[in-house]
Amino acid sequence: MFENIREDWRNYERQWTRQGFWVMLVYRFGNWRYRIRNRPLRLPFSFAYRLLKVLSEILTGIDLPCEAKVGRRFRIDHFGGIIISGDAVFGDDCVIRNGVTVGLRHTGLRGAPVIGDRVDIGAGAKVLGSIRIGDDVAIGANAVVIADVPSNSIAVGVPAKIRPRKPAQGILAEATRSELSN
Repeated sequence: MFENIREDWRNYERQWTRQGFWVMLVYRFGNWRYRIRNRPLRLPFSFAYRLLKVLSEILTGIDLPCEAKVGRRFRIDHFGGIIISGDAVFGDDCVIRNGVTVGLRHTGLRGAPVIGDRVDIGAGAKVLGSIRIGDDVAIGANAVVIADVPSNSIAVGVPAKIRPRKPAQGILAEATRSELSN
């Protein structure tokens, strides 16, 4: 737990005032309590987690249950109106912004998105249903994604249209090429 929290601390640029960092602290604590095998011993920690989770939801407007699977360096860039299903799975280096919903498509039907590595989800986007989002995907602001998105793509619109992602251009491409050559 503490190694993950240290990484989250660095990921949020060592700013304890970031609401995304608060939510990640509560999330890490919620996951850690499951490691306590003895149920009577785990009970006070479960109570504390539920209290902290409700408090963090009230203060931040972010619902990230500890049952969701998030990869390393998961980042909540802007807070407010973020709902994530407990069934959702995120890869490493994902970024989400305010107003994002990642969850079930229909009430009563199981199946939340599985999101790959380095996925950037824009403000207000909805990613719904038992779908797969590949690696290196950008989901545009207010997009509604209800179908699989292959790696190296962009998803924009309602419902989202999938477009191939263009390679980096200009200075960014030069920097990337020089990093690869080293």
